[in-house]
Amino acid sequence: MNPPPIPARIFPTAREEARTASTPTSAPQTEHPAYALAFQDNDFLLREDLRPVRFQLELLKAELALGEAGIDSTFVFYGSARIPAPEEAQGVLDKAKTPEETAIAERLVAKAHYYNVARELARLVSLHEQDGKRCFTVCSGGGPSIMEAANRGAFDAEAPSVGLNIVLPFEQVPNPYVTPGLSFQFHYFALRKMHFLMRAKAVAVFPGGFGTFDELFELLTLVQTGKVAPLPILLYGREFWSRVVDFDALADEGVIARSDLELFHIVETAEEGWAIVKAHFGM
Repeated sequence: MNPPPIPARIFPTAREEARTASTPTSAPQTEHPAYALAFQDNDFLLREDLRPVRFQLELLKAELALGEAGIDSTFVFYGSARIPAPEEAQGVLDKAKTPEETAIAERLVAKAHYYNVARELARLVSLHEQDGKRCFTVCSGGGPSIMEAANRGAFDAEAPSVGLNIVLPFEQVPNPYVTPGLSFQFHYFALRKMHFLMRAKAVAVFPGGFGTFDELFELLTLVQTGKVAPLPILLYGREFWSRVVDFDALADEGVIARSDLELFHIVETAEEGWAIVKAHFGM
């Protein structure tokens, strides 16, 4: 007679225990919040003392999901949530009520072509394969505008793409082109930024505001200080970047090295940026 097989585990799983614990016998003790399993007790998990645990959870949830999806190399897109798609440009102009609002609307509309540039770059990125395997997976902040264009370009190529949303005081929902199983929401900006760069092999930065600058300059600092290996960093929009940041002046003032200006490339078209990435990796 064959011996019985050795069981894979002798303890019930956490899921099984949670199911059992969700229907306890009614009693004063079991009805008190103290009796809840720790990992089912939201009041406990949301305590100030548990912030380090929440950090770890935000790191692990996306990390495990991306690993299980086989995504180990991303092409990250940063950029404004306010630049309209070309087909939305007229609507932005129509909403302007004052001369100042009109001037701002006109400047945003002038950047609307970058929506198509981001979309085309993401499409090119998503189509590129080596040995039958996709080289890059598009990753954006998951929101509208430039972020939407990036996920849309991957969608055009019938490829998956990642969206890293953030909880904000005003409503922000994932754009419809993010792959549902690769759409994540974060509470902590710091953990979200870690996920942007942990798998990044190239980064495209389109015109944007505080969030875009935060992400760009942190990346430049990490590369400058050797915390991140050099990678293609593409700044889209020569007119925009030369107006809002005087990189040469930083070098002239001695606060960065002249060689630091070689950490990034200012480009205009999808093809120009993609050529730089291919040259960097010898593709």
